[in-house]
Amino acid sequence: MSDRWGAGVIPYAEMGYWQPDYEPGPTDVLAAFRVTPQPGVPPEEAGAAVAGESSTATWTVVWTDRLTAYDHYQAKCYRIDPVPGAPGQFICHIAYHLDLFEEGSIANLTSSVIGNVFGFKALAALRLEDMRIPPHYAKTFQGAPHGIVMEREYLNKYGRPLLGATVKPKLGLSARNYGRVVYEALRGGLDFTKDDENINSQPFMRWRDRYCFAMEAVNRAQAETGEIKGHYLNVTAATMEDMYERAEFAAGLGSVIVMIDLTVGYTAIQSMAKWARRNGVLLHLHRAGHSTYTRQKSHGVNFRVIAKWMRLAGVDHIHAGTVVGKLEGDPNSVRGYYDTLRLDQVAPDPVKGLYYEQDWAGLPGVMPVASGGIHAGQMHQLLHYLGEDVVLQFGGGTIGHPMGIAAGATANRVALEAMIKARNEGRDYLAEGPEILRAAAKRSRELDVALSTWGDVTFTYASTDTPDIVATPTTA
Repeated sequence: MSDRWGAGVIPYAEMGYWQPDYEPGPTDVLAAFRVTPQPGVPPEEAGAAVAGESSTATWTVVWTDRLTAYDHYQAKCYRIDPVPGAPGQFICHIAYHLDLFEEGSIANLTSSVIGNVFGFKALAALRLEDMRIPPHYAKTFQGAPHGIVMEREYLNKYGRPLLGATVKPKLGLSARNYGRVVYEALRGGLDFTKDDENINSQPFMRWRDRYCFAMEAVNRAQAETGEIKGHYLNVTAATMEDMYERAEFAAGLGSVIVMIDLTVGYTAIQSMAKWARRNGVLLHLHRAGHSTYTRQKSHGVNFRVIAKWMRLAGVDHIHAGTVVGKLEGDPNSVRGYYDTLRLDQVAPDPVKGLYYEQDWAGLPGVMPVASGGIHAGQMHQLLHYLGEDVVLQFGGGTIGHPMGIAAGATANRVALEAMIKARNEGRDYLAEGPEILRAAAKRSRELDVALSTWGDVTFTYASTDTPDIVATPTTA
């Protein structure tokens, strides 16, 4: 113990931040970091440094540690595993005592766990791969304002994925023309249309005008189809005062849903989640900007962690990958994201990149949203990979239809209902998918044209972010 209190610089591992015999408790917050130490830095010292710099340590011994129960507040790196196939990289598992975090605050949680440590010179790279949020901490958050079950009850839509589309072009349309796109897509068979992440209140279309024309379109489509419809009105703005003003105007027009971007920040997201619950409005989150820190394997924050933080923060929807679209999405990783968002109990599964069990203790599930380069010809794959509780959003795959926007929406709806029918009949809809779609296209000119236009379009680039462990086929 005298070494612990010697003046000067002491290695983090010797200060108690490396504890290989530590057994994490049920209330500990656990984090798995991918650590790439600088040459000459042992992995134990690197892991201890991450634990120290993300909890109580600084670069030198400080006498004020004697004024606290320092061993209680220290994070502990308790396990280090080499990453298969990646020499020089290690997964360091770190336990944090629950007392280190303010209840119900994503801002405090993230300031602690990813605050300064990502700039630490002793590390060549650092990535937060996964976290375990104990039920004791999860229950201090409100979670989704409504959740999957309540959303379906609001919309009176069951037994199938929901269908959506993003208005295209993203920027430049006048408010009235924007509303025309919304109306055509919804009357053609979609459940939702949406603003995109970068449409806020620009000179060519101010937010109030867009809201009015979009909601006129929603109401006309509802009257024509007899179905509940929605348009994600993006309330993202420069200040919370502006966001509340826009959200309240949207609710006053009768919108069932509003939208925010991830770029508004964690505190704003939690504030809007409280507003959405109080006002009975669904909250859609576009993950704008996430790939700046989630995509590369060696440095940043894995999206599964963002998914957990957003389930705590309280959103009803979040974009979470498509597997087959134009955006990054390894099949196993995406399955892990969807499990994280939808299930109440999530088991560890290295193949899906899930390091820890996760008990959400009844916190509502979040509806994943699949968008980005998907079309009707992929419906069997989308249903197979993503399941039923998902919003499938076809932007160009609706608005780019040669017969018009409504025809594009009808093609998507016919393809979806044909695939759901095949699934419910017990058919192998993944293997028979192209045949099922061709048969449905014989009764739907809209689907036939969609398949002719996009049927062969694929995005077959290798994923940059895949789990480190893959399932090995055996003869057993």
